Amino acid sequence: VDNLLDNAAKYTQPHGKISATIDQQADSIRLVIADTGIGISPKYQSRIFERFYRVDAARSKELGGTGLGLSIVKHIAELHGGTVSVQSQLSVGTTFTVTLPA
Repeated sequence: VDNLLDNAAKYTQPHGKISATIDQQADSIRLVIADTGIGISPKYQSRIFERFYRVDAARSKELGGTGLGLSIVKHIAELHGGTVSVQSQLSVGTTFTVTLPA
């Protein structure tokens, strides 16, 4: 959760919005972190969960980070039998959804 919220804060401009919601369904719990940040181009979305991958290395160096955060999120979710997915649009924002078995 910390990695997802940290990324949302890093890539959302001042006065942007970040939301975190949790809901329980019959057999799962879903965490959704959404922001109105810079977004992620569709051409990079398939790689963002790779270790050490950073979409914009120059910006990442400026903001800090190693490129491990999202791979850690995915690894932890999968170790608990869950999944993580992303929906994003440039200049609109990004939504990460983590689903875990209840």
